Amino acid sequence: MALGLALVAVIACGLSLRIFGYSLHLPFVVVKYGGSALWAAMVYVLLALVFSDRRPVHIAAVAIVVAVGVEFLRLFHTPWLDEFRLTLTGALLLGRIFSLWNIAAYIVGIATAFALDMIFGTRDRNASVPASH
Repeated sequence: MALGLALVAVIACGLSLRIFGYSLHLPFVVVKYGGSALWAAMVYVLLALVFSDRRPVHIAAVAIVVAVGVEFLRLFHTPWLDEFRLTLTGALLLGRIFSLWNIAAYIVGIATAFALDMIFGTRDRNASVPASH
């Protein structure tokens, strides 16, 4: 339940930042990379929901791989993929332009989500997949 609420909160914060950030006169860096950090935090929380039996450190590692993978996907172009990226959904989910700065923001977002999970998480910290015999 707490992770579900966290997911909704992170998505709401990310969308609010992207929609209202400039009208609130927030600096470009805060809007652009804050949104990227929140997107990556969303990836972490979503993975934590799906893989609730995994340790937070494993979830963070997978979240980094997913986030960096999506960033590198921006270097791949096909007509249908580029058309999807021009939509609001495509821009929010996949982004449009490759940036190493985004990767740095993703790491900050995932590290923050991981830290908050370690501090406030209610899941079993020692949970892992049982070893096969």
